[in-house]
Amino acid sequence: MVQKRDVVTAIILSIVTCGIYGIFWFISLTDDVKNVSGDTDMQSGGMSFLLTLVTCGIYGFFWAYKVGKAMSVAQQKNGLQANDNSVLYLVLQLFGLSLVTYVIVQSDLNKIAEKNGAA
Repeated sequence: MVQKRDVVTAIILSIVTCGIYGIFWFISLTDDVKNVSGDTDMQSGGMSFLLTLVTCGIYGFFWAYKVGKAMSVAQQKNGLQANDNSVLYLVLQLFGLSLVTYVIVQSDLNKIAEKNGAA
């Protein structure tokens, strides 16, 4: 089950906590996308964070592309219009705008949660 999160609150918490909440949000997003898409090849949130840390951010580019593809599958599975934003997410990562990627992914996850009746 996907947890619906308020995007504005998540952004504020990420800024106020100097990125600590952003790490939690990254891990949660990754796990939610993996669960909702049913992608068994996708790494867990914790492993994705660790790989991003160990590779000095390089894995983050792959993560952004992979999450875009998985979100497209998740939207299709849940009867929503599928948007393949994988290239957009990759470009945002390249320009250091990973927080914007998180916002878009969370917004799409919230739509799926609303469709499935989550509060």
